[in-house]
Amino acid sequence: MKSNKESSKIRKTKSELPFRLNLIFIIVVILLVTLIGRLAYLQIFNGSKYVADVDRTDTTVETSNVQRGEIYDSTGKVLVGNKSHQAIQYTKGVNVLSSTLRKTANRLGRYMKVSTSTLSAQDEADYYLAKTSNLKKVENSIKNHSDYGSKALYNLAVEKVKKTVNLTKTEQNAAKIFSLMNGAYELSTVYLKESGVSTKEVAEIGEHLSELPGVKVGTSWSRDYPQGSSIKSIAGTVSSAKVGLPSDEVNILLAQGYSRNDSVGQSYLEKEYDSILKGTKSQTRVEVSGNSTIKKEVKQYAGKKGDNLVLSINAAFQQKIQQYVRSATSSAGGESTGAYAVVMNPNTGAVIALAGADRNTSTGKLTNNALGTINEPIVMGSVVKGAMVSGALMDGVITPTNSTLTDQPIKLAGTSAKASWFNKTGSANMKETASTALEISSNSYMMQLAMKEAGFNYSSGTSLLGMKSSIFTKMRGYFEQFGLGTYTGIDIPGESSGYQGPSGESNIGKALDLSFGNYDAYTTIQLAQYMSTIANGGYRLAPHVVSQVRGTNSKGGLGTVEETIEPKTLNYIDDTAAEKKVVTDGLYKVVHGTNTYKTGGSLASISPEISAKTGTAETTTNGKTTVTLSLASYAPSKNPKVVVAIAMPGLGESAESNNIALAKKVYAAYWKMVESTSTTKSSSK
Repeated sequence: MKSNKESSKIRKTKSELPFRLNLIFIIVVILLVTLIGRLAYLQIFNGSKYVADVDRTDTTVETSNVQRGEIYDSTGKVLVGNKSHQAIQYTKGVNVLSSTLRKTANRLGRYMKVSTSTLSAQDEADYYLAKTSNLKKVENSIKNHSDYGSKALYNLAVEKVKKTVNLTKTEQNAAKIFSLMNGAYELSTVYLKESGVSTKEVAEIGEHLSELPGVKVGTSWSRDYPQGSSIKSIAGTVSSAKVGLPSDEVNILLAQGYSRNDSVGQSYLEKEYDSILKGTKSQTRVEVSGNSTIKKEVKQYAGKKGDNLVLSINAAFQQKIQQYVRSATSSAGGESTGAYAVVMNPNTGAVIALAGADRNTSTGKLTNNALGTINEPIVMGSVVKGAMVSGALMDGVITPTNSTLTDQPIKLAGTSAKASWFNKTGSANMKETASTALEISSNSYMMQLAMKEAGFNYSSGTSLLGMKSSIFTKMRGYFEQFGLGTYTGIDIPGESSGYQGPSGESNIGKALDLSFGNYDAYTTIQLAQYMSTIANGGYRLAPHVVSQVRGTNSKGGLGTVEETIEPKTLNYIDDTAAEKKVVTDGLYKVVHGTNTYKTGGSLASISPEISAKTGTAETTTNGKTTVTLSLASYAPSKNPKVVVAIAMPGLGESAESNNIALAKKVYAAYWKMVESTSTTKSSSK
C-alpha cells in the first residue's frame, strides 16, 4: 500500500494539471480574440488601404519620352525638326542585383559597342565589384574588414580597385553599358546607345533579346535644321539623354516631373518654351510578379508629341538680312566689332528678323551672332533724341507751341565747349524748334533740354556744380518708358537691360552727354522697341519671336492653332496727340525735311517713304577713336507697318553712311520678301 505521503503527492499533481490546462486555454482564447480583432481591423477598417498598397507594389507605371515639338517660320517652313535614330534602350526591373546587371551588360557588349570616353575609374570599379567573387576577394583583402559596415567596406573596396583594376577594351565596353544600366531607376527607361546604332547591332540584339532582360530596340530623336544651323543661335539647344538634366537646375526640373536622363531645352527658345515643346510621355502599366520580374506590360497612353512653335521670323528674309549684316561688317574694316539689325512689326511686337555679326578686331574673323541684338549694349548716339524730346514735352519744359531754342555751343567752366556737329564754332547759331532739332540732330538743343529739366539756368561760362544729379534718374525714367535702358520683355532668355554710366554730382557733366545719346548703352532690340512705341502711337509692346502654338496633324505637319500670341503692352506713353506729333514730324523731317543740315536725306529714295532718326556716337575701340553708326526708323510714315533698327559699333571716324546703306537693303528686301508675300496670302483667302 502507498503511504500517506505518496497519496498526497498524487492528489496535488492531479489538482495542478487542470489549472495549467485552464490557464493555457485562457491564453489561447485571448490570443484568438486579439487575432480576430486585428484581422477585423485590417479587413474592415483598413482593407481598402492595404489593397491599394499591394496594387502600388505590384503595379507601376513606366513612362517613355516622345518626339519634341518642331519650330516653323512664319511661312510654314520647318526651321527646327526632329531626326529619328534607332536606339538601344533599357528598362530596369525591380530589385535587380548588380551581378545580374553585369551579366546582361557582358552579353549585350558582345553585340553593341558604345563610347567609353566618359568611363570613369568609379565606373570601372563598380563593374569589377559587381561580380560576387571579385567583391568577396577584395573585401577579404582589406585589413580588419569585419570591423566595417557593408557600405563603408564597399567604399574601401572601390578605392582599392581604382588603383589596381585594368580592364580590357571588351570589359570597358561592358563596364560603360553596366554604368548606364546601373544609373537607371527601377522601371525607368534609359538609352544605352542613343544614335549611331548600326543595322548589324540592331539585328544581333534583336536575335538575342530573350537573354537580355529589359533591353529593347527603340527610337530616339535629335534636332535637325532643314534651313541651316544659323537658326540655332535663336532657337537654342536641347540636352541629350546622355547628358541629362542641367546640373544647376536638376532639383527644380525633377520637381516638375522630369527624369534625370530626359532631354530638356537648355537655352533660348528651346528653354523658354520647353513645357510646350517637350510633349507628354507615354505611359505603360507594368505588373511585377512576386519574384520581382516583369510579367506583363500594357500601354495605357501612347504619349503626345510636343506642340509646335510658329515664329514671326521669315526664314528667307532672316537669311538675307544676316547676309547683308555680315557683308556690311566685313567691308567696314578698321576697328569694327560687328553689326546688328532688327526688323519688327510696331503694331504687334512681332520680330521678323534678328541679325548680327561679330568681328574679331585682331584677326578680322566674322562670327554670326543674331543674339547680339538682345545682349550687346552699345552707346548708340543721337538716335535716342526722339525719346529726349518726348521726355521734355511730358516734363513741361517745352510745349508743342513753345519749343524754340537757339542752337549754340555749350560753354561750361573748366571744360571744352560741347556743340552740335554742324556748329562747332558757333558760326551756325540758329533758332530751332523741337522738330527741327530732331531733323538736324542738334546736340546743343538736347543739352539745353536736360538743363531745363534739372531746373538749371544756363549761361555761357557757368559751372554745372549746382545742377541736381537727380536729372540722371529723370531722363532715364523717360527713356525707359520707350524701352531704352530696360528689359524689353522679348521671349528669348538672356537679354541685357543695357548699361548705365556712373551718375551723381561728380559726374554731372555726363548728364549732358546722356541727353544726346553719348553716355548710356542700349541694345538693338531696345532701339526697335523705342521706335515702335513712337510709330504705334505710344504703346510699348514686348517683342516676341513666337506667334503661334500649333498641334500636329495626321500627316505630321502643322495642326490646329492652340494659342496665338497676342500683343503685350508694357506701358503707354501718356502724352498728348500734339506732343506726339512734334516727335513724328521731326522724324519725318530727318528724311524729307528742307533744312540744309538734315541727317537722313539719302533715305528719301526708299519707297514707301520712311521716318527715321540717325545716330553717331563718339567711342574708343582698342585705344583708337571710333564711331558707332545707328539708325531707328519706321515705314510707311503715315501708316507704319515695319520698324528697322541698326547698330554698327567701332567704325573709323570717316565712316558716314554705312548704316544708311544697310537700311536701304533691308527695306528693299522687306517689301519684296515679306510684305508682298503677306499681301498675296491675304488676297488669296
